[in-house]
Amino acid sequence: MLEPSTLVDYAKRFRRRITAAPLTYGCALVLLCLPTHALAQQAQNPSPMVEHTRTHPRLTETTPPGRHQKLTLGALFIPEKLKGKRHVNLLLFFHGGDWLPELAVAQQRNMAVITVQAGAGSSTYEKLFADPAVFPNLIASAQAAAGVSFAEVYLAGWSAGCGALRQILSDPASYNRVSRVLCIDGVYAGYLTAAPPTNTTAAPADSALEPANLQSWLHFGTDAIASRKRLIITHSEIYPGTYASTTETADYLLRHWGLTPHPVARWGPMGTQMLSETKAGGLLVVGFAGNSAPDHVDQFQSLPEYLRWLSRK
Repeated sequence: MLEPSTLVDYAKRFRRRITAAPLTYGCALVLLCLPTHALAQQAQNPSPMVEHTRTHPRLTETTPPGRHQKLTLGALFIPEKLKGKRHVNLLLFFHGGDWLPELAVAQQRNMAVITVQAGAGSSTYEKLFADPAVFPNLIASAQAAAGVSFAEVYLAGWSAGCGALRQILSDPASYNRVSRVLCIDGVYAGYLTAAPPTNTTAAPADSALEPANLQSWLHFGTDAIASRKRLIITHSEIYPGTYASTTETADYLLRHWGLTPHPVARWGPMGTQMLSETKAGGLLVVGFAGNSAPDHVDQFQSLPEYLRWLSRK
């Protein structure tokens, strides 16, 4: 088996191609989504599961017309139809590439986007905002560059990119500036075990989760349930083994909110299969079938539809 450092290097070489993510790149995709603490200790347990029953359609990469502006951190895109507008909503999106978030906001009525790509590992994104001043400074610099003022600020991320969301929401001033959050298959946490799982041993059933990485989600979700905020969390069935899956973390959050997931059986965006749905106030948690790399990318490819969900009143 390759060492984790070698696997990370391999994954980085394919990072720009993950939005297409055919099965050939599945290994690179999964590694890119690992929390950095997991990469430092051991790689994810490889899943033997491959499923060919459901197709995995992919959106065509396009460049919607509009203004592109490089920032100190990330890149700003303002759709052409917003030219001359002085007040627009802003989405900050983390991980997965630029074109799909740009396509998603171009389909919105009044929204610009800042995309940020930082590489592998959720802590890589988390470290970008270790200084609480980075977030407000990023918004201020984008406003100055575009000559607009931002009304509502949305945060969204896929997989490892959700580390940035978690860190931003940990700062009270930044928390207050954000009205809506979308976490796509990316709420991760470690296990509280005396001996962490290895590549050959999975965590015991009902293992306790490390609470630190879940506090921001608990706080924001509580406000969403009270309709003060809006939060959407999606998760797949991918089971990493060496750290908590997004299904386990979603269950943890729901228990602490006193909510029970409701089983459903219907199609979701991009031909996905919805398995569970929980609604309360401004909170929506949706579980999807699938435990392979293409299933994980299905989640990202569903961003335009998820953003429509997030934007609803």
